[in-house]
Amino acid sequence: MPCFTTEKIHTIPRIPIPPVETLGPFPVLHHTMLGAEVNDSDISVSDAGVNCTGLYDHRSVARVVMPLHYTLVFVLGLLGNSLALHVIWTRRVKMNATTLYSANLAASDVLFTLSLPLRALYYALGFHWPLGEVACKFTGMLFYINTYSGVNFMTCLALDRMVAMVGPRRLTRFRQIGTVRWVCVGVWVLVVGQTLPLLGMQMTREEPDGSISCMEYPSLEARAGKTLPHTLIGAVTLGYGVPVVTILVCYSVLWHKLCSVMRGNQLTERSGRSQKAMGVTAAVVLVFLVCFSPYHLNLLQYMIRKLLYEPSCAELRSFQVSLHVTVCLMNLNSCLDPFVYFFACQGYKHKVLMLLKKKPVLSNSIYTSPESSCSNHNRENRYSVRVRLNSVKGKDESL
Repeated sequence: MPCFTTEKIHTIPRIPIPPVETLGPFPVLHHTMLGAEVNDSDISVSDAGVNCTGLYDHRSVARVVMPLHYTLVFVLGLLGNSLALHVIWTRRVKMNATTLYSANLAASDVLFTLSLPLRALYYALGFHWPLGEVACKFTGMLFYINTYSGVNFMTCLALDRMVAMVGPRRLTRFRQIGTVRWVCVGVWVLVVGQTLPLLGMQMTREEPDGSISCMEYPSLEARAGKTLPHTLIGAVTLGYGVPVVTILVCYSVLWHKLCSVMRGNQLTERSGRSQKAMGVTAAVVLVFLVCFSPYHLNLLQYMIRKLLYEPSCAELRSFQVSLHVTVCLMNLNSCLDPFVYFFACQGYKHKVLMLLKKKPVLSNSIYTSPESSCSNHNRENRYSVRVRLNSVKGKDESL
């Protein structure tokens, strides 16, 4: 039997003990383990609770670009949507279903823009939140409530336009002002109820460099655990998938109706009225898709990957950067809408030109409904675009 002497034992080299960091209450080994260098991109986020580094390496660019972006969205969104509310309020005695949906949507945009100065401060400080947990939750609640209330009201407006133009008469009772008021209340209650769980979550997190992050994905992942992918996939499906399919179907029906009217009436085709109405319809759908789709599709693809395997730290870093970019794009929606109003709604256009001390030039092909100056389109358009389309029988078709 071999005998191990004391001398042999002393010749065994010492194994360095890797330094220990902490991630919340759990100890975390440094990436230098047992004397071997480990590539950060080869480590999964959940492997032994390893804390990925470099998630905010883009802060040098973000602290300049993102505050400028949020300031622009704040100014344009607040002024444009406040003017839209003013136009609706001055004609409140002629309130109809579409006007009421539009007023709620403009209000949600105004409330959303009020939270942007604090977010601009957060990014200007390099992803550091100095205002505490309560203020972070407040801005987070405003962000989610007003984003998804807007999406839901867009869906309501799309359905309202389809019912008004091609729906059977028995469905017109859903456009009665009393019914619409209850629908609006229901939308707000639904969205607020969906965001209430955020109050029970810690939304701030101390990063390894000592900064305090607010409303960032790594903080959510660290606390939600393995149920996070299923939860977010369900949220994206209900909060974005169902509305976007509904909106596309409704506007496809409207588009087909406009095309059929245009083909059946050469006078309407020559006047260009239906083409302009179709252009506005295409524009509002495009604005919705461009602003909201990148964020939700980005979130969806990463959650699917998490179900299949554990993404590496390199993948998490890329996802973190893409989230900041797509959220900026989604927020842009609140200041793009007023530009759509300008071309689609004469009442809004008239107000803007009066403020600029210029004489308004009103289009002959798109004009405001006598019942409401800004009431006949969906949220992207929010206000009325009525196009007189003479059918073969001489009846009016309006959008």
